[in-house]
Parts: sequence; structure tokens; C-alpha cells
Amino acid sequence: MLLKNIAQVLLPAASLVNAQFSIGTYSSLVGGLDTNSSLLGNYYNYWIKSTSGIWDLTRSAREPTTSAGIYTIPCHGSRKNITIEASRSALVIIDMQNYFLHPGLSPRADAGRGVVSATVNMITGFRKAGMKVLWTNWGLDNYDLITMPPAFLEKASLTTIHQQATTFGSDMGIVPGTNISAGAKLMRGSWNARPYGPLYDLQVEGVKSGTDLYFNKNRLSGLWGAQTPLGLYLQENEITTLFFGGVNADQCVWGTFLDAYYKGFDVVFVEDIAATTSPYCATQMVVYNANLDGFLANSTEILPAVS
Repeated sequence: MLLKNIAQVLLPAASLVNAQFSIGTYSSLVGGLDTNSSLLGNYYNYWIKSTSGIWDLTRSAREPTTSAGIYTIPCHGSRKNITIEASRSALVIIDMQNYFLHPGLSPRADAGRGVVSATVNMITGFRKAGMKVLWTNWGLDNYDLITMPPAFLEKASLTTIHQQATTFGSDMGIVPGTNISAGAKLMRGSWNARPYGPLYDLQVEGVKSGTDLYFNKNRLSGLWGAQTPLGLYLQENEITTLFFGGVNADQCVWGTFLDAYYKGFDVVFVEDIAATTSPYCATQMVVYNANLDGFLANSTEILPAVS
């Protein structure tokens, strides 16, 4: 009886008589599994699998949907199709920055530069479909430097000496082959921390128009720990489905993807807008586990479905 009363207090009456969450399934209302075998999760966070094999990620029992914002997207992993609600979905672009992609700073990043065109197409398509674009990049401040663990400082030095003079926040000098000052390594506002090539103007344009948002991060993952700027935005705006791209696929993209999965978001790894400088086995690991944790898709599958 107490459980029933709690459910009635927490949820509006209209929700209690919903076809998927009836007053008789108290466990589904407050956190347990529903007896409906096509439903996974509970009232606050759930998927529904249709008889045709489509995974409905809209959570329409508790949040309104609009016919213009509902998209069914083909995927090519073990879960073949998903239905999403535009207002609760977003594209997360990780670390497509000069530091990781400019030939003068990262000459080995041919694969990353190779996905820029497809990334531009995805950004444009998501904007037109009414879905937010969330740029999530390394962007440190002085407090971050003070609290950065030594393991991170050592990794970022990228020299055999492993000294403070070449780690986060150090002056990177002039970009080889140019007259551009790279600025302080991955510090907010520095040239090396800007989005790379055509992505920079695209990001500035999107933030100005309100279709995009820009988030700084201070670890590989943009969702690490109890809360981050990206995580707070997702929480406050009730965004539940995230499409991921960027560099490096097996490091910062994977770290953010994995934390999103741990925190209960729907996660879609978009293979043709993600890349890495690591050996191919690292990409294989990401694709294998992303398929287990969520969904696999390409921009060429997604864009026709949301146009």
C-alpha cells in the first residue's frame, strides 16, 4: 500500500493509467522492471521494443512528443532501428580541435581530418532536424592546472623528459609551417584549443544562432565525476539520446560515450564521424563495445532518416 501511495504522489494521474505503466505495475513506476516483456526500464527511463524490432527511445509515456520531431533511424549493429524524439536528442562532437587535427600539431591525424566533411554534414543535418549540437572540447583554466593529477600532466608533456614545461598550459610556440601562435596547450581561448578548420566557423555560427552549445572539459570524458557542464545541460534539458563523434575515438570519445552509458543515456556511436591515431585494434574495441552498450550508425544512415 505504501508503494502504491508513493507512486500516486510522485506521478500525475494521467501517467498512472498509461497503457505501458498502469496502476497495477507499481514496480515499474518506482524503479523496478515492468512485466511487459517489450519494455526495458521504468517510468523514468525506459525503452520499448516493437514487434518489428524497432527500439522506441522517445519515453513518450512521460514526456510529450511531436509528429515533426519523431525520427526512425536505421542502425547497423545488433540493434537495427531506433525511434527518437528530436527535442530529447543531441549530437556530441568531441575534441575536433586544432591540437588534435591540424597537420602542424598532429601530422599523424589523417583519419581525423578525413571525417571533417562527414561531421559538417551531420552538424548541418541535426540543426535542420531541430536537434542540438554539443561541442565538447578540452578547455582548461588555471584551477584545472592546479588540480590536474600528475598522470595526466605526464601524459600531456609528450616528451622524453616529461617536464612541466611541455604539459598542459605550456606555451606551444609557433605552429610548424605557419606563422600562427598555437598558444597555451589546451587552455581556454588558445588557438590550439579551437575547433579545427571549417569546424571553427561552424561552431561560432551555431553558438551564436542558438542551435549549438560549447562545453569545456578537463578530463578525457566530458561526463566524468558527479557532474560536468555538459552533464548539467543534459540533465536540465532532459536530453536522453546522444549521438557521438570526434577524436580520438578510443580515448575522449570513448570515455564520454562510456560515462553517458553509465549514467543512463541512450548512446549511439556514429562510426564515420569518429577517428583516432591509435592502432586499428583500438577502433575495433570501441565498435565492439559500443554495439554492446548502445547503437552503431553512420551519418549516411542517419541523415536521410532525419531530413
